[in-house]
Amino acid sequence: MQYSQPLLSGRLIKRYKRFLADVRLDDGREITLHCPNTGSMRNCLFPGNRVWYSLSDNPGRKYPGTWELAENDSGQLIGINTGRANALAKEAIENGWIAELSGYHSIQTEVKYGAENSRIDLLLRDAEKADCYVEVKSCTLLEGEQGFFPDAVSIRGQQHLRELMAMIHEGKRAVLFFVVQHQGISQVTSARHIDLKYAELLLEAMECGVEVIAYGCRMNTQSQILDIPLAFNTGIMPKAL
Repeated sequence: MQYSQPLLSGRLIKRYKRFLADVRLDDGREITLHCPNTGSMRNCLFPGNRVWYSLSDNPGRKYPGTWELAENDSGQLIGINTGRANALAKEAIENGWIAELSGYHSIQTEVKYGAENSRIDLLLRDAEKADCYVEVKSCTLLEGEQGFFPDAVSIRGQQHLRELMAMIHEGKRAVLFFVVQHQGISQVTSARHIDLKYAELLLEAMECGVEVIAYGCRMNTQSQILDIPLAFNTGIMPKAL
């Protein structure tokens, strides 16, 4: 995924009201960016550190700048715009970079499904295979050397797991796809210390047949490419023999 225009940069002052962030430019001016991230952004906020943003040419936007990338204290880039995750996943599947999801001839997005009025992020279809329902999640929480999801209690995420399990019971294929937009994350696990219910449901979903995959991004201020396979760790210690 190439950014349509070169990203601009400044230094983070603060994020507030969930969808806003103030940034100080190199010339001393302060601007307000739209923050396209509904999560807590735990361990992604580094006041004083460099951030990058895109500009919209839509004259109707109150805040033309959109926060895209942040840099942590270790110099690692973090993809702040969670809205990019679905596009990154779709591009990667179409280009054959996701081995687990190869061989499908069509991809539909935002298809209504399930008993809880959900929309699946990606629906993969092929005449010779069962339909594959792919729920995409953006993972950016790094603690130590471990990536975690979610970064806050996610009732919606719990709903999506139930819907994926229902697809398995209908004879479909169901996949939970973690798109990791953080250069410091090399493996992903469920954040039991943040949302225990989600972690328990995820284990139930895996036992039911829901597949879990994780891929990381090669990212810079010009592009993001989702093609680095990462490990998923259930976070459960094996029982002693």
